[in-house]
This record gives sequence, C-alpha cells and structure tokens, in this order.
Amino acid sequence: MNAVEIEEAVSRLAEAPFDIGEFPYAFLEAFGNKETTIRRLRTGNTNQSDIGGVLQRNNIHIKTCAVGEVPATLATLRGSPKTTAQKAKFILATDGSEFQAENLVDGSTVACAYPDFHDHFGFFLPLAGITTVRQISENAFDIKATGRLNRLYIELLKENPDWDTEARRADLNHFMARLIFCFFAEDTSIFHGEQLFTATIDQMSARDSSNTHEVISELFRAMNTPVRNKCREAAGIKSWANSFPYVNGGMFSDSVEVPRFSKIARSYLLHIGNLDWTKINPDIFGSMIQAVADDEERGALGMHYTSVPNILKVLNPLFLDDLRARLDEAGDNARKLLNLRQRIARIRVFDPACGSGNFLVIAYKEMRSIEAVINERRGERERKSDIPLTNFRGIEIRHFSCEIARLALIIAKYQCDVLHRGQQLALAEFLPLEAANWITRGNALRLDWLSVCPPTNKGVKLRADDLFETPLEQAEIDFENEGGETYICGNPPYLGSKWQSSEQKEDLKDIFGPDTDNWKSLDYVSGWFMKAAEFSKYSPSDSAFVATNSICQGLQVPMLWPLLFAKGVKIAFAYTSFKWANLATHNAGVIVVIVGLSQRNSTDKRIYSSDSDNNIVEKRTDHINAYLVAGSHVEIKQCRIPISNLAPMLFGNMPRDGGSFILSTSERDVVLKTHPEISAFIRPYLGSEQMIQGKPRWCVWIEDNQREYAERHPFLSTVLKRVREFRLKSSASSTRAYAQKPHRFVQIAGTAKKHSLAIAKVSSEKRPYLPVDLLNADVIVSDLLFAIYDAPLWNMSLIMSRMHIVWIGTVCGKMKTDFRYSNTLGWNTFPVPRLTEINKKELTCCAENILLARESHYPATIADLYDPDQMPKNLKFAHEANDEVVERIYIGRKFKNDSERLEILFRNYENKE
Repeated sequence: MNAVEIEEAVSRLAEAPFDIGEFPYAFLEAFGNKETTIRRLRTGNTNQSDIGGVLQRNNIHIKTCAVGEVPATLATLRGSPKTTAQKAKFILATDGSEFQAENLVDGSTVACAYPDFHDHFGFFLPLAGITTVRQISENAFDIKATGRLNRLYIELLKENPDWDTEARRADLNHFMARLIFCFFAEDTSIFHGEQLFTATIDQMSARDSSNTHEVISELFRAMNTPVRNKCREAAGIKSWANSFPYVNGGMFSDSVEVPRFSKIARSYLLHIGNLDWTKINPDIFGSMIQAVADDEERGALGMHYTSVPNILKVLNPLFLDDLRARLDEAGDNARKLLNLRQRIARIRVFDPACGSGNFLVIAYKEMRSIEAVINERRGERERKSDIPLTNFRGIEIRHFSCEIARLALIIAKYQCDVLHRGQQLALAEFLPLEAANWITRGNALRLDWLSVCPPTNKGVKLRADDLFETPLEQAEIDFENEGGETYICGNPPYLGSKWQSSEQKEDLKDIFGPDTDNWKSLDYVSGWFMKAAEFSKYSPSDSAFVATNSICQGLQVPMLWPLLFAKGVKIAFAYTSFKWANLATHNAGVIVVIVGLSQRNSTDKRIYSSDSDNNIVEKRTDHINAYLVAGSHVEIKQCRIPISNLAPMLFGNMPRDGGSFILSTSERDVVLKTHPEISAFIRPYLGSEQMIQGKPRWCVWIEDNQREYAERHPFLSTVLKRVREFRLKSSASSTRAYAQKPHRFVQIAGTAKKHSLAIAKVSSEKRPYLPVDLLNADVIVSDLLFAIYDAPLWNMSLIMSRMHIVWIGTVCGKMKTDFRYSNTLGWNTFPVPRLTEINKKELTCCAENILLARESHYPATIADLYDPDQMPKNLKFAHEANDEVVERIYIGRKFKNDSERLEILFRNYENKE
C-alpha cells in the first residue's frame, strides 16, 4: 500500500463505529498487513502480548480498554516486558473516545479524540515500512488531499470519457488546478466569506448533480471578469456568483468549460472542499499530487515526495549559504542590508526539470526568509517583497505538473506574505494575480534555455497562448535584472542507457552527437549537465543537479566529464553518494550524488559526505575531480595489464552449452554411481552465488587429449551431442563455430595448477569487504567470477582491503546499489606502492589469518561471515589488522576516512601514469 491508500483506509476506520475487539486487527490491516498475518495474530500464533492486547513483533503493541482508562493502559503497554522483548516500536491505547500512542524509538507521542486519529496517520507510516519525515508526520493533510483529489479525478474521467483523450486531458488538468486554487482561497479568506466556493456549489447545484458543471463554470466566469466599470453586469454574471473576487492572472482565462459531474463526483467535490486547506504545504503537496493526472504514475500515488533537507543539499551550497553569510556580515548596517536585499531581488532560480516546483518553492521561501530578516533589521517589517515570482523559472514536460508548479508558487507567495507581513497585508495584495509565464511546458533537452531564462537586459518578445500552455517558443517576459545572478538547479530524470526510450536517446544524440560517439552509454541526466554547461557560456550562472552516482563512476567519467570541462565549467561542490528516498513502502531509494558546476575559478570548493553516524562532513579543497574526490582531474581508463606489478586477473570460464555441462550435486551423485570411472571428468564449478552462498555445483570438464575417450563413453558422448546441437542452433557465428569442439567450454580464460583466487563480479554494498575466496586447483571458475590463477597470496590481502573496496566503488561503478567489479577498470588500475619482500610477507600473513578465521566458523558461508550485523569478532579483527598493514604501506598509518583513502589513491594513480 502507498501512503495515500493507507490514509484512506485509516480514515474509513476512524469513521466506522468503534469495535473494542476488532480495532487492533482493523488498525493493522489499514497499514497493509495481509489477511494471513491478521489471521495468525487472531489465533495467537504470532500475538506476543502479555496483557491481553495485540503485539506484532518489531512493530506495535495495541490494547483497547474501558472508557477513561487510556492513560493507564498506555502506561501498562510501556511497562510490559513483552513490549521490550519483542522490540515493539509503537504502543497504542484507545477506548473509542480517546486515542493515545507513543513512538518508543524517538519518544514522540499522539493524543487526540478517537475520531481524529486519522489526522495522525503519518505518525504510524513506519508500520507499513515507509520511512517518513517530520513534515509528513506532523502534517498529513497533503496526502489526505491527494487521495481525495485522485478519487474525484478518476470519477470525472468515468463520467466524461471525451475528456480522457490526449487532446482534452490538459483541459481536465487545468480544471483540477482551478479547483485547488478555489479550495485554498476559500479557507484562507482570499475569498471573502467562509467556505464560499464549496457552500455555493452545495446550495446552487442540484442534488442529482445535473447542473453542477454549470454552477462551477459560472463561478469561474465571475472570477475571470473584473468588478469595475460594470464589467460583470455587461457579462451577465449571475447574482449568486457576484460575490466572488476578480482573480485574473490567467487562472480562469479562456474556456470555463467544466466536465459533467455524477452524484458521486459531486459528493467527492464537497468532501474535498470541507478539508482544511489552510494546512496545505506547497513543499510537499506538489510532489504528492503530480501522479494524479498520470496513468502510469498513479500506482505510485503519494510516493513522490522530495524532502526539504534533500532539496537544501542542492540550494544551500549553490547560493543560499552565501546569502546567509552576507546577511551575517551585514549585521545591522542599513546600507549593506539594502544592497543585499537588492541583490536577492535580482537572483533568478531556474529549474529545467521542475516537476511540480519543489526546488523553486523552497528557493523562494528561503529567499523570502532572508529578505524578512533584512526588513526586520531595517525597521521595514511590513514592506512588500521585492522578490518577484517571475524570477523563478522552470521547464516541465508534463502539463499537470506545470499547472501545479505555478499554483505551488502562488500559494507559497501568499503564505510567505502572511508569515512575514501579516494576513491583512497578504490578503490586500494577493488579488488580482499577475499574469506571467514562468513555467514552460516542453522537453528541456530540446528547448533553448536562453529563451526560457534569457541573459539580463535581453527580452523575449514571443506570444504565449495562455498562462499555462506556454508554446515551445517560451515566455512573454522581459528581464530587467541587470547585474543579477542565475542559479540552475533540479532533480532531472536519471535513466540509464538501457531504460531510455527512442525519443530520449534522440535527445542525447542531439546534445552529444556532434562531440562524441559514446552518448549511447550516458545516463539521461547527463543531458542536463551539458545544457547547463553550455548555458553558462552565454549567461553567467552556477548550476547544481541531483544525479545518479553512475555519472561519477566507471566508464561514464571519461565519456562525459571531458566534454563538460571543455565548456569551461568546474565542479564547485559535491555531495558524495547518498540515498534519495521517497515514501514508497520498504523504500530502497536510489543512490545519488549532487554536483555543482561553475565557470568561476574559486579555490574554495566543498565536498560533503556522510560519516559513520550519518552526519554530514564538509571538506574544503582547491580542486574536485569527476569522481568527486579532492584533487586534480584524472580519468581512470581500462588497462589490459595491472599498473602496479600485481598478478593478472582474468575472466572466468564460459560454457555456452545450454546447461549440458552443468550438474547439481544430486545429478553428479547419480552419474558417478552409474559411471564411477569418470569422476576425474566432473569438477567443482563455482559462480558468484556458489562462492558467496556456499551452494555446490559441478561441471563436466574435458581436456583436448581426453576428447576421444569422451566421445566413446556412454554418458559423456551424450553430453557432447547435446552441446553440439545447442551450439549449431545459435544465432551467433562464434558459438556455431564451437560446435566443432563440443567437448570444451567456449571461453577458457585459465585453470589453476596450485590454487586460484576468485572474486565476485557483483557484490552487495552492505558487505564491508569484497567476496574473494581461495579455491583448490580442481575448481573451475565460471564467467560470473574473476580469477587470479596461482598468484602469491598477498594479492588476496590487497583485494580484501578497505583500500580496494573504496577504489572499485569509485571507479568501477555500481549495479543498482551493489558493487560491480571490473578487472580492467578496478584491479588493473589499482595503484599500489612498490612492495618490498617484507611487505609481501606481512600481507601474506594477513591473508592467511583471514582464511584461518573463516575456517574456524566452518561451515558458515561468505554470506554468513560477512553479514555486517553478525560478522564474527575474530574475522573482523583479522580484516582490521589487514587494513592496518595495507594502509601503513601507503602512508605509514591508518587512514582517517574513505575520503583520505581516495585522495591518496588518486594521487598514486597520477604518479603511475
């Protein structure tokens, strides 16, 4: 269940009659517990409560009680030994009249009347595996409103199938934006009269909904007609609509056609209007609602939330930190404060992938907050803001998101005026709205950004059709911000090359095609970086985007970053990899970086990273390279042989046999029971899963000098026949050619005489060290592993070191969040200082100690041993000792952190080039 579905379920439960026996189960069901889970709790199989309640392990302890006993019952829940033993995160007590709960992890509480507990559903979202944030927990309105609007939207589409077309969907989206504005305006006194919009529809439209669309249309018409000079009289506005103000600003311009309403849709509309729209938070709401109008995204309704702290990770180092620093410097100096206010008024913030406007809204609110402090210090608290909404520009490809982005900015402006100047002045100056196009709809990678956000004193004189439906030729606004600053920011779509549509590939080809043939391998987000770098050549600007960390790792670095640096930009600041989460259940998030670009040659560059306690650590440096490491730019390119006198690492062996060579343990046992004479032909066969999980597997291995025997043997000859037939059917000519050699694997990289070191190609990011194992000579390594054959054991020490995992995590890239190993990019480029014989002996001893520590826990697998929460102490100690030996070889001591490790590794790499 997503957050919107959970809110609806909780609201239904709060509205239903209280059932003292059923409530705990109904509550858990509302948060997504399956019927089988509820059944087990009912029968007592999994109910761990010791006080007659319902206790779900690792989740919640609930108890209903008699009227008036809620506080005492909550205390009993808190003191229950089972609450602690079963690691309950929440306790909840209710009598159907009063409702109290506590989060035992952080101590936060809820206490309310029972019918109102649905307003606190965000408090309990962790029960559904949804990691929430303070804004959601404290203000559930936005999710509630999103769910209600979604139901109305779907019902309107059912009733108006002609509006459910590409040609008319924009009209429906525009209608929904108008509704949201009206709901907000009637609850914030922008419309004079309590519940004016909702009450008028309720009173003037028929109960059977037959004229609901006509009533709403008339209200829209009134709001688009000036009151002065008898304009409304001339327009024939009905008397009951005449009390509505003139809104202007294009909100109700052009067609006022309204879709027809069913009785259900009318009921939904009135229900939505009765919500408290003063609680709307434009930081959250836009992201929540943008999925309403998108059929493909509706399944993720309520998940589209970008937290304010994450947005500020982009905006603060981009320009807000500097504004705050200048504010501190200004103190109470009136002249300096005035200069700063004038500077802020000329700042343009441009998001060329603005979605529902989160980045623009947060930037506007933060700038208004700084301006308010200036006005307060200058004794001008009630002064009208100098910051125009037209300085907040965006491009968005989806029509409804454009509507919501502009609406969010309008709401943010009003709320800022109320907060910083008072409601009276905010209301007096809010209407009529200004007619201005600042959100452009279109493909940001195809549009000319200089036309959307032109350089100072260069105007754009092209006609706009209407407020929201801005043509591709952009907006009808002149800039008069002479000397102003432009900051480009946002969270563009990431999309690796495998996931891009043909149109998106054409977008990248159009941008990168003239400069490189490698554009096909670039992530889609790369296009925004290139457009921003190009923009800065013609209009001085700084930019910062959220991006997948893959653009700063692996093969994309030498493809993308030389092109960006050639445009004259440098990396001004960066956040190294972190999880960018939303409100999805059991949210895995996506691993991202934030990269800020600038044409300025500042020596004060900043790298932000998280320490072991998840605190942000700032490092200042003169240079940041494309791998987001302090130091000059280097490009790690694939090498055919190791640069550090290490043993060669080869691919494993690939059969291309249709599975005929491969045997499970049971199949092997059957074969050897019938044909014990061929035991030498059946050898252990390991891939990454077998090595890590300890799952044995076998293969038929026939040397060239054994082929004649194999072709005569009853079992082996059958295997060869199947392999030959499989290869002959292949569409690959290279595979068909190997039908002439059916006794051998197609790709044989090597086999061992003494032993081999096997390294997994893909490994979980959760493991503190790379999975590597020492294998006997008879083991055949599959193509899902890399192998070093008959190498000195000190090579294993290096592979298992923290230095190496940090290196490959940076230069090889990742598959989703897992490490993706590469011999040519990770091992062959690994910069190791020249090793003395003493160094090699020490490293060999460390590797042996790690293997002995593993052996002491036999038959535990690598997966068992390297579980970060259960790693045996002696194994952990052996690895720590290995790390210390390795790191002393580099700098004579242990490194302080991974950032320091990377700086030294890149410096050593440069020296070896």
